Amino acid sequence: MKMKSIREMLKGLSLEDLREWAGSKIYNRGKEYVSCVSQLSRTEDGTLVAWVSGSDEYATSVRHEGAGDFDSDCTCPYDYWGPCKHAVAVLLAAAEQLKQNRDIPLLDPDDDLYLEAFDEDDDWLEEDENYDLDEESLAGLSKGRSPQLEKLLADKSRDELQGLLVELALDFPEVSRRLRDRGRLETGQVDQLVRSLRKEIRNLTAEDAWYNPWKHEGNLPDYSHVEEQLEALLDKGRADAVFELGEELWERGVEQVEQSNDEGDTALAISSCLAIVLRAVPQTSLPPSEQLLWLVEHELDDEYDLLGGADAVLNDPRYTPEYWREVAAVLEVWLKKIEEPKSGRCSSTYRRERVMTWLRNAYSSSGETQKVIPLLEEEADRCRSYDLLVNALLETGEQDRARNWCIRGYQKTIADAPGIASNLQERLRELAKAEGNFELVATYRAEDFFERSSEPSYIELREAAEKVKVWPAVRRGVLDFLQTGRRPVAGGKGKNAWPLPEPEVQKPEVDGKIRLVSFPNREMLIEIAILEERFDDAVTIYHEHAKTRRWGWDIDEQLAKAVVRSHPDVALSIWQSIAEGLIAQVKPKAYIEAARYLRQMHKVYEQTGRLAEWKTLIMTLRVKHKAKRRLMEVLDGLEEDRKLID
Repeated sequence: MKMKSIREMLKGLSLEDLREWAGSKIYNRGKEYVSCVSQLSRTEDGTLVAWVSGSDEYATSVRHEGAGDFDSDCTCPYDYWGPCKHAVAVLLAAAEQLKQNRDIPLLDPDDDLYLEAFDEDDDWLEEDENYDLDEESLAGLSKGRSPQLEKLLADKSRDELQGLLVELALDFPEVSRRLRDRGRLETGQVDQLVRSLRKEIRNLTAEDAWYNPWKHEGNLPDYSHVEEQLEALLDKGRADAVFELGEELWERGVEQVEQSNDEGDTALAISSCLAIVLRAVPQTSLPPSEQLLWLVEHELDDEYDLLGGADAVLNDPRYTPEYWREVAAVLEVWLKKIEEPKSGRCSSTYRRERVMTWLRNAYSSSGETQKVIPLLEEEADRCRSYDLLVNALLETGEQDRARNWCIRGYQKTIADAPGIASNLQERLRELAKAEGNFELVATYRAEDFFERSSEPSYIELREAAEKVKVWPAVRRGVLDFLQTGRRPVAGGKGKNAWPLPEPEVQKPEVDGKIRLVSFPNREMLIEIAILEERFDDAVTIYHEHAKTRRWGWDIDEQLAKAVVRSHPDVALSIWQSIAEGLIAQVKPKAYIEAARYLRQMHKVYEQTGRLAEWKTLIMTLRVKHKAKRRLMEVLDGLEEDRKLID
C-alpha cells in the first residue's frame, strides 16, 4: 500500500473519533505514550505497526476499518479487554509523522517486529518437507495418531520397540500407567482396573476445586485419565463396569461441584466422563425400563446439568412403548407420593412439576396420549402449569377449553404470580388474533400499555387500533390516561368514548397501593410527542416536567437528541445542565463524562455559526472551576486540533 493510502486512511478522522473508539480514559493515557513509540511501520494492507515501550516492550498493530472503527492487536495484557493505550499511541504517532511529511516505511515480513506482531502460533505444522501433512495424515491426527511418529517407528525391530517402551515407562509414570491399564483390559483383569479407577475417582472428588482467573492459580482436579479409561472399558464391551463407576462419580462429583469455585471447570470435566456413562446405560444388563428410570431419576436431581446428553439416550429407538408404559406406571406412583405444594411458589412446585412433565413424556412415548390432557388438568392448579395445558389443548384444536384455562389460570395467579398471569393474558391475545377478533387484540395491547407504558407498547397499541380503525379515539384515551392515571372504560358516548371491548381478564385495582409511576406521566408524554414528531409539544411538556423532576437525565438526553435541529437552544441548555451537574460531582470520571456533552454542544455551536458562545462557555467553566486541575486537563482536550491530520 502506498504512502498516499495511509494518509487517506487517517484523513478526515478526528480526535473525537479516536476518543469514541478507545474511551476517554484510554485515549488520555495513550497520548502520554506517543514518545514511547519506536520503529513505526506499515504493512502492504495499510496496517500500522510499532514497538511501544512501557513496563515491557509491546508489538502493537492498528488499522482503520472505516466509520471510526479500528482493528487493533497488541502483545500487552490489556489488549484482551479492548483497545489499549499502545494502539492509541501508535495512531497519534502516525498522525504526527504524516503532519511532518515524513515517510512511514514498509515493514519487512522477516523483521522481529513483524514476527512478534503477527505471530500465528502455527509451529506445530513445520514447513520442512519431511513434515508436510496431507489430508489423510491430518485425519490421522484427529483420531489420536501421529504420522510422523509412525514413520519414525516403522523400521524399529520388536526388541527395539519393547526397549523403548520400557525406557519411557520408567521415565514417565503416565506411560507406565497407560501400559498397565491397557494390559489389564487385554488380559481380562477388569476388576483390578475398576478398583483402581474407583480409588482414583474418590481421590479426585475429595480435592478442593477452585481457580482464581485474575492470578491464574488454583486447583482443578484432572479427570482426563478417568475419562480415557471409561471410554476404553466401554469399547471393550464392559458397560456394567462403566455404569458402576459412573454411579460412584455421580454421587461424589455432585457434592464436589456444589462446593467448587472454579467457574464450572470441574463440572465440565465430570460431565465429559458422565457422557460416556450415558452411552453405556443402554448396553448394561439392567432391564430397559430400569435404565429409563435411572436416567429420569438422575435427571431430576441434576442441578448442574452434568447429564447434558440424556435426551439422546432417552430417544433411543430400543426403548419401545412397552418399556415407557412401565416407566409411566412407576412415575404415577412417584407423583402421588410427592406432597402437594402448600403455595404456588416455584420452590414448592418445582419437583412435582418436573415429575409431572416426565410422566407426560412417558405417556406420549408409550402411545397413551389420551392420558396427557387429564394429567395436565389435574396438575394445573397445583403446579401453575397452565401454559403446558393450554399448549396441549391447542394442539388438539380445543380453543374454547384453552381460553377457559387461560382465564382461570390468570385469576388464580394474578395476585402472587403476575409473571404467569401476564403470559396467560398474552395467550388470550394470541387466541383472539388467531380467531380474527382484532378488536380484542387491541384491547389486550391497551392493557399492556396501561400496565407497562413504553414506546414499544404504544407503537403496538397504535398498530392494533389502526387495524380496526379506532386509533384516534384510542389515542385520546391513552393520552388522558397519561395525564390523569384513569383507565378508559368501555362504552360511553361522544367524542371521548372508549371504542374497545372489555378484556376477558383484567388486573384488579388495589386500594391504597403504591404507584410506581406518578401522574401526569410527563416522561411518557414527551416520548410520545417525540415519536409523533410534535417537537413543540415535547418541549412544552418538558418545561413542565423540569419543575417537578427530582432525578435522572434519561428523558433530557432523549429530548435533546430529538430536538437538536428544531430547537437547538433547548438541546444546548439540556446538555449544559447535565455537564454542570457532572462537574459538580468533583470526580475525574464525571469530568470525562461531562466532556461528552460539551463536545455535543460544540457541534451545535459550530453548525449554527456561534463558536464565540462556545469559547465564552469554556472560559466561564475555566474561571469558575480553576481549582479543579483534572477538569482543566479535560477542557484542554476539548480545545485540541480536532483532526488527526490535515
